[in-house]
Amino acid sequence: MVNGEGAFPSLALALLGLVRDGARHGYAMYREWNEPNGLGAVWRIKQSRWYALLARLEASGYLTSTVQPQGGRPPRKVFRLTPAGRDAYLQWVRSPVEHGRQFRLEFLAKLHFARKEGPGAVADLIDRQRAVCRGWLEEQQAHMAKASPEQSFLYLVHRYRAGQVAAMLDWLDACAGMPDRNAASV
Repeated sequence: MVNGEGAFPSLALALLGLVRDGARHGYAMYREWNEPNGLGAVWRIKQSRWYALLARLEASGYLTSTVQPQGGRPPRKVFRLTPAGRDAYLQWVRSPVEHGRQFRLEFLAKLHFARKEGPGAVADLIDRQRAVCRGWLEEQQAHMAKASPEQSFLYLVHRYRAGQVAAMLDWLDACAGMPDRNAASV
């Protein structure tokens, strides 16, 4: 389930992006996540939680696994994306974040994986996120306009939030204007 009761955390859905292009074992995915140019730069996860999320994704039918013997070492599980997992991943990676507090981690993860989907996926995600951010900004500006002199602190809170959203929009504009040398070619 992607949304609603029992929904997966965004981190779990992001893990699906690591098997989008083919089967991988858990530790290889964990290493990729933590590479210098990987998502570990913004979203840290302990290895024990990593494997717990993989087990949950498998139990829910988003991943399947096979056990691969390794001679004198313990066998490892190799994970593959199921059709349900692919659908959940694509829905997640193409959707903008709905709350400002999700921007710092979840949006950056979506952008990371959208780059692997190709330049069109990046442009679409940025456009969708800009539209959502513009709505947030309008909401904060409306709150600022309604604040009375007795609510000066509330005004400052909404002004702060408006400033954050304006910075997000500026950053999204800069991202949209950058040539993406690392995006997959479509």
